[in-house]
Amino acid sequence: MSASVEAAARAPLGERLGDRINPLVVKEIRQGLRTRVFWVCFGLMLLACLLLSLMAYADVRDGGYQPRGQTYFFTYFVCLGLVHFFVIPYSAYRSLAREREDETWVLLALTGLGPRRILRGKVTSFLAQAVLYASAVGPFLLFSYYLNGIDLPTILVVLALGAAWLVFLTVLGVCAATLADGRLGRAFVHFVVLGLLAGGVVQGLVGAFAISDGGSRLMRDNDFPYVISVALWLMLGYGWLLFETAAARLSLITEDYSRGPRRALALQMLLSAVGVTIIWWAQGQERTVAAVSGVVGSLHLTLVGLFLISDVDGQARALRVSTRPWSLLRPGAVRGFRLVVLLFMGWALFCTALHLSSSDTRDTWQSMLFATVAAAAYPVLFFSVALLVAKMPKSDRLSSPVAVRILFISLAGLTSVVFPLVALLADVSVDDPIINLLNPIVGLVNFGSYEYSAGRPKMNVEMLLFICVVAGLSAFAADRALVERERRIHAS
Repeated sequence: MSASVEAAARAPLGERLGDRINPLVVKEIRQGLRTRVFWVCFGLMLLACLLLSLMAYADVRDGGYQPRGQTYFFTYFVCLGLVHFFVIPYSAYRSLAREREDETWVLLALTGLGPRRILRGKVTSFLAQAVLYASAVGPFLLFSYYLNGIDLPTILVVLALGAAWLVFLTVLGVCAATLADGRLGRAFVHFVVLGLLAGGVVQGLVGAFAISDGGSRLMRDNDFPYVISVALWLMLGYGWLLFETAAARLSLITEDYSRGPRRALALQMLLSAVGVTIIWWAQGQERTVAAVSGVVGSLHLTLVGLFLISDVDGQARALRVSTRPWSLLRPGAVRGFRLVVLLFMGWALFCTALHLSSSDTRDTWQSMLFATVAAAAYPVLFFSVALLVAKMPKSDRLSSPVAVRILFISLAGLTSVVFPLVALLADVSVDDPIINLLNPIVGLVNFGSYEYSAGRPKMNVEMLLFICVVAGLSAFAADRALVERERRIHAS
């Protein structure tokens, strides 16, 4: 044993790294570097940068010392962005989609690497190709600094944000490749991915132009570091969540597939709470930070929680042995629903604590607090009603994950339209507080509104308590329905 360890220690560095690196990374990099797409994009990108450099030389020679660094930096970045924001993510999407279409994914799974390591190898290989592209354009980007008109911190900020956007789009492409199994579904996902990546290219280039054009003026803004930090956290946080979701979708039903995405969501909310606290303290303990964080965080939990509560009922027998009521990371709709409700409650309590600890004494503080709590109560209410409608009947088709999501969207959409219509027919204001009390959109706006003429919030605390009580009772009833359905499935 010791002899083998000593032999491994004496091995060359390249061999030791080769043993430690994911073998799929080496395979994908070799395969990617041999493709025509890589060399065509690489050659065209270098040719474009070379021609732009010649134009810059002629422009500077004729125009004297006029600053042109910002213009040429952005044009160089366009050449890199087209590859980073479209070619690399689309290639990652097609690589995994081709594995599933050609049914070679089973062979990869038989290697024993597991879905997470396979996906990590896919993503890492394409990010390594992106590094090769960036290393080729890097000298040209640095050359734009010597043309005046742009400073080095601006270049570094744009490149950092561009790298985070690249990682997010690449993970998004890999996750999209796991969504559909049928031919029609794959064709639809293909067109959706093309549209999303086209929009990603536009957003990435627009953001780069705005930052490079602002330059030192934006750097002097006190709020700019917070904006950059939030943007980086959103891209990397959602990328992490999408990666875990993709790994869960490729796992077997007998595996503990839900642990990764649920743990990622819980840690994401915990780290977000730490970040919000830091921003709240740095901004002078303003209530606006707590109010905006409460509403945005609830919207995020609504989007992600819709997939957690619609998990399949029941789980493998090997997993059920060690599952307890507090095992919220285990598969199953009931545990996903409990985790989502706890996260909503925790986030609402956290933002409420920030509200009550704020030093801001403006008149609208009660309305802001009401909106924070209502933003968490409304999703729990409609999640619960959708689960009750789907799970109480014994229909497997109605209780499927897709049906639960459609029910939630339908209920939220109907109540958002029907209640204002009833108010209009009753010849009262369309945003009447009583009629729209169960309206998730108008009701939330009403809770956040303040009537300056009356000197009080538009909604009172009794209405907020009513929404919270109804949401709590509905959540309890939905939990009992989920537990009963899981017992019925296990007994069958």
